[in-house]
Amino acid sequence: MKVLVAYASKHGGTRGIATRIAESLGAAGVDAQLIDMAQTELVAGFDAAVVGSAVYMGRWMKEATAFVRRNRSALGDRPLWLFSSGPVGPQPLPEAKDAAELRSLFTVVDHRTFDGVIDSGTLSLAERLIVRTVKAPNGDFRDWEEIDSWAGSIAQALNVPTTVERHHVDGYSTMRRCASASPAADGVTR
Repeated sequence: MKVLVAYASKHGGTRGIATRIAESLGAAGVDAQLIDMAQTELVAGFDAAVVGSAVYMGRWMKEATAFVRRNRSALGDRPLWLFSSGPVGPQPLPEAKDAAELRSLFTVVDHRTFDGVIDSGTLSLAERLIVRTVKAPNGDFRDWEEIDSWAGSIAQALNVPTTVERHHVDGYSTMRRCASASPAADGVTR
């Protein structure tokens, strides 16, 4: 099972989410291939895709929408998950306009919006003014447990058999998801 995890990130927050998704899928026995959409033209040879973008002013980055449109045929007949990163803060996270449009073009299994990161030290003057105007808080608001859980649901939807191993170290019990030794016939739910 080979899954494409593609992202568009301006300041690295969305790249961090995509990396975590790829790592979680890998821990579940999925061959997750992480790519930056800004540096990749066309893709092929995967069984499913997870595609995400940072959201600015309610829209995905141009690199992300262009990538999806260029790869429409490759993405169109495979299971597809979308994620958006941002905005941040206590308000409910609205769906990015581009994600809604993409959901009308593709059969999307799920779209998830995650809180992002605002580090004013990495922003341009114009971006800092926008952040100040909308009173967005500075900080890292990514919920890693939520991201891991979502990636786990993707692995489960792809029928990647997993087992749970319990480890005891210094009196503490931890659990880890691991790929089982016997994968499904083709591993893909269509």
